[in-house]
Amino acid sequence: MKKTRFSKAETGILEQFWKLGTCSVREILDSLPEEERVAYTTVQTLVYRLEQKGALRKVKKIGNAQLFEPAIDQNEYRSGLVRDLLDLFGGSPRILVSNLLETGTITLKDLKALQNAAPGNKNSRSRGGKGHA
Repeated sequence: MKKTRFSKAETGILEQFWKLGTCSVREILDSLPEEERVAYTTVQTLVYRLEQKGALRKVKKIGNAQLFEPAIDQNEYRSGLVRDLLDLFGGSPRILVSNLLETGTITLKDLKALQNAAPGNKNSRSRGGKGHA
């Protein structure tokens, strides 16, 4: 499958579709936070661009309104972004996390919380997991 890149604006529109499901350009525009509101035609252009890139598909027309739905899975998309990010760090999660620590993007406290929440961690299983009646 060919990797398709999306702009920040396109990704924002795609995120709204993942939240709302099948909807129109107007519904997407109305769902945007006030500080992110743009012209209707701007959202329409982004939606049509996402359709051309294969991220959205038309499902039906009601009156003059076209309804679209996501054509790509959110988890698959995000996993692809993570793989791309890891590639920038030579495929090494350690180098990536080291960089996040150096820049203050993530703290040791954050890492500890992630470690405790990780599947297979003894502490994560004891929090309402299997075996409790």
